[in-house]
Parts: sequence; C-alpha cells; structure tokens
Amino acid sequence: MNFELQELSGTFSVLDVVAAMSLSFVLSTMIGYVYRYTHRNISYSQSYVQTLVLVGMIVALIMLVVGSNLARAFSLVGALSVIRFRNAIKETRDVGFVFLAMAIGMACGARFYTLAAVAAVVICAVVVVMYKFNWFQLNIQRQVVKVQVPAGEDYTPAVRDVLIRHTTEFELVSTETIRGGALVEIFYTVRMKKGTEPADLVAALQERTAGQRVTVLTGYDQTDL
Repeated sequence: MNFELQELSGTFSVLDVVAAMSLSFVLSTMIGYVYRYTHRNISYSQSYVQTLVLVGMIVALIMLVVGSNLARAFSLVGALSVIRFRNAIKETRDVGFVFLAMAIGMACGARFYTLAAVAAVVICAVVVVMYKFNWFQLNIQRQVVKVQVPAGEDYTPAVRDVLIRHTTEFELVSTETIRGGALVEIFYTVRMKKGTEPADLVAALQERTAGQRVTVLTGYDQTDL
C-alpha cells in the first residue's frame, strides 16, 4: 500500500492563487462599500459587510480547490450541505449582495479575471444608479395603525368612523386577542389625509376606544423593524 502524501497544488501556480485571492478581495471589498453607501434602513450590520468580503474570497478558494474535478465538486457540496444559517436576512437586497459576492468569487476562482472585474463594476454601478435615482420607488406613503379595544363589545364601527374622517383609505390587516382575551388588537394600514397629524388620529381613536392604547407607525415601508 502506498502511504505517500500527494501534493495537488501543482494544478495551479502560486501566481494563480495570489491573483484569484487578491482580485476577489478587492472586488468583494468594493461590493461591501457599495452596500454600505446604498444602505437606507436602520439595521446596518458591519459583520454582514465583512462576511461579504469573506464569502467572495472563500468561494474563490473553493473554486481553486474544485478546479475541473467533478468528484471533488460533489464531495465539497456534501461537506458544505451540513452548514445551517439561523440569522434571518431582513432585506431581500441583502440576498442579492450575497449572491453577487459568491458569483465574483466563483469567477475569480475559475480564473475569469476580466469577467469578474467587469461584472463587479457594472453591477455595482447599477446598484448606485438605482440608489441615486430611486428606481421603482412607490410614492404612496402608508401608516400602520394598531388599536386595542376591550373584548366583548364591537368597536369596529367606531374605529372605522374615525378612520373615514382622518384617512383617504384604510384596510384591515389582522385582528387578535391579547392579555388572555381581555383585549382585542386590530391592525390597519392607512393613508392619512393631508394636514392630518398622527397625534390627531391617536387622540380621536382613544376617544372611541375607552382610552385604550393606540399606536400609529409611520414610515414602516422604509424601515426594517
């Protein structure tokens, strides 16, 4: 039996490794800065951006390891399938940046250096343009109204009457009981009339709901709470 160690690094040169890892680092770092620059919401995570850089470099390394060996590719897929991620991604665009970092890492690891550089620059430019010009922005601003009313009595007509006077449109989202069934919590999405302040709507609703808690959440569609 042959117990000698076999060195497989000869399938690529040291220059290939340096070029792939360096380029993936530079391009992934550029992606991270673009993500930070175009991030709008409050849940910015430094560790997420650092992970983007690591993902790009790690995928490049994986592509170097796999090369054109099909058996090695399947074995890596099996090994990586045991990894589970528990953190929920709050924004769908965050998933896009993860895939972008992975794609750039794959291109660098496969030694398609020109493709990786051009694709990263073009896609990052598109992201910046969409951010600057607010592509696909919906100018309709809505609010979420949460009303708590005592259980056992139908307060819906009174709440609807207030909403009709203070909003241009509203829609019932959900109704549920809280505090062991002592209260009913009702959620609406609304568009308030021009000149109507959230405080006015809260005061009017509290007059009709026996002074129970009323919450108006504004800007919920731009804030990832």
